[in-house]
Amino acid sequence: MGSNLVIGDLRVQPLTRGNGGRSFTVVWPEGAVHEEADRFLRGFEGSGTQRTYAYLLVDHLRWLERECLRLDGVSLRDLERYMGIVGAQVRGPLGEPWRPGKRPYGQAALTAAAACLKGFYLHQAARGVNEELGRRLDKTRLPIRADRNRAVLGHLTRDLPANPLAPRPVRRRHPKMLPDGARDQLLAVVHTARDRLVVTWLADGGLRIAWVRQLSEVSGLRMG
Repeated sequence: MGSNLVIGDLRVQPLTRGNGGRSFTVVWPEGAVHEEADRFLRGFEGSGTQRTYAYLLVDHLRWLERECLRLDGVSLRDLERYMGIVGAQVRGPLGEPWRPGKRPYGQAALTAAAACLKGFYLHQAARGVNEELGRRLDKTRLPIRADRNRAVLGHLTRDLPANPLAPRPVRRRHPKMLPDGARDQLLAVVHTARDRLVVTWLADGGLRIAWVRQLSEVSGLRMG
């Protein structure tokens, strides 16, 4: 996402408000406001989300122009193809490359793009445009324990919004812990009270290999 001037294509247009704040909308190459995008983005007036969504949405709208797709003719499969083209793992043919020379979206950007697209097309469906796509996007899921723990009244939660476009969450590997007896071996090779304090403190808090790698290299201790 960038802020350079774009000629001959849809672009994001920053606007300075009377109170000194900034708003963001999408305009056509000749400068006319993209009405559908503008109505959607106005719902995020005054927030950083508006800027993020403006740049994510303009990329999608440019792709629709290249694919000759109208807003009332976009299908869920089209949106899945688009998500795959910008970096999500999607099965099936995706079509021609998009954003040549640019890196694919990372996990956070893919999640934001999925939320932006779902919100945009649900906004269109609420106005009577492509209601079938709106119904396919308007899904719910059962809450998991983490959802209930985050909610104030989590025990009363029955369902949560689901996004069929959202990428699968990246599962973090369990941190690699030190082998048994590593604490005593480290204490045997450190030479100062400060180092012994650091080793003891880290061990009591959950000593991990990454935290003591440099110390082990200096001392010559093999961590396994």
